[in-house]
Amino acid sequence: MTSGLLPFRWQDAPRPIVALAPMAGVTDASYRQLIKKLAPEVIVYSEFLSTDALAYGGKKTMAMMHFDPALERPFIVQIFGKKPEHFLEAAKVVEQMGADGIDINMGCPAAKVVSSCHGSALIRNPDLAAELVHATAKAVSIPVSVKTRLGWDTAETLIPFCTRLVEAGAQALAIHGRRFFDKFTGSADWAPIYALKAALPAVTIIGNGDIASAQDALDRIGNLDGVMVGRGTIGNPWLCSDICEAFAGKGIHSTNDTLSFTQKIPFILEHCALAVKTKGERRGMLEMRRHLANYVRGIDGAKELRARLVRVETIDAVRTILAAV
Repeated sequence: MTSGLLPFRWQDAPRPIVALAPMAGVTDASYRQLIKKLAPEVIVYSEFLSTDALAYGGKKTMAMMHFDPALERPFIVQIFGKKPEHFLEAAKVVEQMGADGIDINMGCPAAKVVSSCHGSALIRNPDLAAELVHATAKAVSIPVSVKTRLGWDTAETLIPFCTRLVEAGAQALAIHGRRFFDKFTGSADWAPIYALKAALPAVTIIGNGDIASAQDALDRIGNLDGVMVGRGTIGNPWLCSDICEAFAGKGIHSTNDTLSFTQKIPFILEHCALAVKTKGERRGMLEMRRHLANYVRGIDGAKELRARLVRVETIDAVRTILAAV
């Protein structure tokens, strides 16, 4: 439930929606909190969590669901799996933890995920996909959404597939503009997403794919309710705030390009501090290494700097390395 007054509802979310895509190994609590501090309007998602693990009370997975209500709302937990009974139980756990919504992953193209009949594999099994949505929606009072792709090998199935999901109880759909077969190659195709919105005008439809700038978001919003940004934020957490400002008519700019690296250092250290706060220094700094490598991308001496940063074990070590830049 959002901030103690009214429960979160997709239809009431201010338009255009800007959402941070769920990304495994990226959208943990520290990253979500950093993004929300830069752009409070953004709707954030957890990393995708196994319904099997949630149903059985797996400690590691349960811990990944922890969030700061004061900073992260609206907070959506994304789940994946294939057993309706586990979706029902997992949904109850997510609601009890205080999340504002549940999102079902039907778009991950990773071979390990698809081979288990999870993620994108559900596109080829619309009956099971609809059953999973129904099991989730009937278990909770918070809204259920789905993140998926244009289709398996064609976008022609998008509208009938999504119609089934909506009839089963999905209140919002985030569509990545590639098919399963495309993985992350080529360019995202947003035309089928616009057609989906035209076919389902009462449903919240969010587009995703190849948003790397505020201009990209403005160019692609079309008739949609919002945009979802993922990989473009890695190393550039200012992207979401750039997009929010552009949608609010405050101009189009790239904070990432405007700031000098020296000016970025306080943000990088804040990200480190959030990681340490949420996970402890040892684990927090271990998981920060990939972010640190991306923060220095493109600057002079990046190769040598990256080689040092991916070995750090303490936040003090990061301070020392960055102070010498």
